[in-house]
Amino acid sequence: MQVMQFPLKILTVVGCRPPISWSSLYKRMVYNVYTILIFLPLFSFMLPQFMDIILNVDNADDFMDTFYVLVALLIACCKMFSLLLNRKNIEMLIEALLEKPFRPLEPDEIEIREKYNNIVWTNSVYYTIMVQMTCGCMNLTSLLTDFRRGNLAYREWIPYEWSDTMYYLTYFRQLIGLTVASIVNVACDILICGFLKHIYCQIEILECRLKKSLRDQGDLGECVRLHDHIYKYARSMNEKFRFTIVVQFTASMLVVCSNLYRLAQSSLSAKYIPLMSYTICMCIQILIYCWHGNEVKLKSIQLSDEIFGMDWVTANKKARKDLILIMNRSLIPIEFSSAHIVTMNLDSFVKLLKMSYSIYNILKQTREE
Repeated sequence: MQVMQFPLKILTVVGCRPPISWSSLYKRMVYNVYTILIFLPLFSFMLPQFMDIILNVDNADDFMDTFYVLVALLIACCKMFSLLLNRKNIEMLIEALLEKPFRPLEPDEIEIREKYNNIVWTNSVYYTIMVQMTCGCMNLTSLLTDFRRGNLAYREWIPYEWSDTMYYLTYFRQLIGLTVASIVNVACDILICGFLKHIYCQIEILECRLKKSLRDQGDLGECVRLHDHIYKYARSMNEKFRFTIVVQFTASMLVVCSNLYRLAQSSLSAKYIPLMSYTICMCIQILIYCWHGNEVKLKSIQLSDEIFGMDWVTANKKARKDLILIMNRSLIPIEFSSAHIVTMNLDSFVKLLKMSYSIYNILKQTREE
C-alpha cells in the first residue's frame, strides 16, 4: 500500500525527489540538471531583492515593499535546501510506514490507513490549489497593472542596462520565480503535514490492535513495541525538519507583520486583493503546521483514556503490566518543537499572531512619530 502519493509527486516536480524508475546514472544526471533549473529562477529573484534592501532602500515603506516578498523567497530557498539535504531521510521515513511494525496487517487496520491516505491526498490538493490561486492572483493583478504601465511586479536591484528586452526578461523572471517559490513551499508543507497525519494514523492503528489483543487474550508485546516506535518516529521526524519549522515560524511572523503594515498604508485598489490573499495564505500556512502538531499531541495524550475505557479487567497480569507501561508513556505527549523554543500547537499560533500584531503597532507608532 502506497502512502503520501500526492506530496511525493509534488516533491518530484520541484526537483527534490527523482522518480524511482530513474535509477540509471544518466537519468539521475538529467534530474540533477532539472533541479538546478528549478532553483535558478528562485535564487535569481531572491538575490536582487536582497541587494535592493542593502543598496537602494532608505525608508520604511520601500523596505516593506521589498521585504514581504523577499521573506517568502528566503523560506522557499531554505525549504528547498532542507528537502535536498533530507532526501535519504525522507525515503527512510516513507519506507518505515510501509514496514513492520507500522504496516497495517488486518482489514480494519488497512481501512484506517486508507482513510488517512485519502485525508492526506485531499488536504494536500486543497492546500496546493489555495496557494497557487493566491500566486495566480498576485501575478494576474501585476499583469493588469504593473505590466501595462511598464513597471516591474516587485522592487529589485538591477545591475544591467535597462531596455525593452531586458524589461520583459526581468518582469517574467520575477513571475516565474514567485511561482516556483510557491510550489516549493507547498511541497515542504504538505510533506511535513502528511507525516504528522500518519503519526496520528499509527496511534489509531495502535488503539485498534490493543482492543483486538484484549478481546482475544493475545500478547501485547507488539503493541508496546509499536507505541515505542511511534515515539521514535516522531522524534526522528522532528530532528530532520526542526530547522524548517524554525524558519517557518519566524518568517510567518515577519510576513504577517509586514503585510499588516502594508495593508494599513494602502488604499482600496487592485493590489489590495492579492495582498490580502497573500496575508491570509501565510496565516493558513503556519496554521496547518500548528493544527496538525496539536492534533498529534492531543491524540498521544488521549491514548491513556482510550486504554482505560477498554476491557482490561479480564486481561491477565502480563497484559495489564503492558497496558500500564503504554499508559505511563502516553502521559508524555508527542510534541514537535522549533529549536525547543516554540511548539507546534494552537497556542503557539495564537501567540505568533499576537506578536505580529504587537510588532505592527510598534512600526505604526514609529511611523506616526
